[in-house]
Amino acid sequence: MTSPMSGPTGADAYQGVAAANAAAAKSKTLADKDTFMKLLVAQLKYQDPTKPADSTAFMAQTAQFTQVEKLEDMVEMLQSQRMIGASSLVGKTVNYQDEFGMPQTGVITSAKLNGDSEPTLRVGNTDVQLSRVTEILTDAKTA
Repeated sequence: MTSPMSGPTGADAYQGVAAANAAAAKSKTLADKDTFMKLLVAQLKYQDPTKPADSTAFMAQTAQFTQVEKLEDMVEMLQSQRMIGASSLVGKTVNYQDEFGMPQTGVITSAKLNGDSEPTLRVGNTDVQLSRVTEILTDAKTA
C-alpha cells in the first residue's frame, strides 16, 4: 500500500503555483526566468500522479515562461538603446535644469547607465539625468 501524499494536489497545487507565480511577478528580485522555471518544475515534481496537471494549464504556463523570457530580452534591448542614445550626446552642448530647477548650459563629457535607472550625463562636474535636458544645441560649424 502506498501512503497518501501530503501537501496540495490537483487544482489546489495549480492555484498555489499560480499564486506563487503572481507573487514572483510582483517582486523584482524574484521575477526572472530561473525562478519561473523552478516553480514550473516543482509543480510537475509534486503533482499527484493520479490527477496529473491539466495539459492546457501546463501549456499556458509554458507560454508564460516564454513571455517572461522575451520580455527580459526586450528590457535589455531598451536599456542598450537608451545608452546608445545618451552616448550620442557626448560632446554636445545642452541646456538643462539643475536640481533647483534653474536653467544651466554645459558640454556633456560622458554618459552612464546604472541598472534600470535613467541614463545620467556628466556635464562639467555635475551629473544630470537625461530627462532634465531641455535642449540640445548644435555647433554652428558642424551644422
